[in-house]
Amino acid sequence: MNLDLNKIKQFPLDENQYLKQVTAKTQIVLHHTAGNSSGIGTIRGWNNDDRGRVATCVTISGKGKSTDTYDGQICQAFSSKYWAYHLGVKLDVFRSKGVKYQLLDKISIGIEICNWGPLEKVGDKFYNYVDREVPADQVCELETPYKRHKYYHAYTDAQIESVRQLLVYWNKVHGIPLNYNEENMWAVSVDALKGIPGVYTHNSYRRDKTDVSPQPKLIEMLKSL
Repeated sequence: MNLDLNKIKQFPLDENQYLKQVTAKTQIVLHHTAGNSSGIGTIRGWNNDDRGRVATCVTISGKGKSTDTYDGQICQAFSSKYWAYHLGVKLDVFRSKGVKYQLLDKISIGIEICNWGPLEKVGDKFYNYVDREVPADQVCELETPYKRHKYYHAYTDAQIESVRQLLVYWNKVHGIPLNYNEENMWAVSVDALKGIPGVYTHNSYRRDKTDVSPQPKLIEMLKSL
């Protein structure tokens, strides 16, 4: 299925919350919010915080109690031709890899999947980092722990499909290649830091991040591209 632009929920950020500057895009970066299921709520939060122009082009709502969005719905904060800060890569990361610093936020398009991230298992229940229980049917158990966590809030099938449609669409619009390279996705990547065109995760730029997590269904989709 192709991306239906008419189904994207337009929820524009205030113009002082992103940079309305057209830049060529060579990378797509997958994030998760470490928050609840509402894509609109995520964008609304960016409008109301004091972090400056920190945001991503789109959010993808998840399965939960949100009444303003539905599972897998794409919510757009600003056009992919513009940009905002979403990576937070410090100079010492570039130095540690022997790569010249550049402002990668300008050349990359960010996708935020609404998802709680790592979970802790207590007895037979699972809890996120704010001690809120996550239903067992929304938990992904990894075969091998990733960054010390074995349990993660699962990306839903609808969210993964929305990511797929966005990647295919931006490949056509911006010419960004979609080849899956495991070495570039799950640890800090020289290619990512150099601005080499492709699809990456927040882990590709920062050791302290767990977004996105290497869940089998997500990886299967990325490999299928």
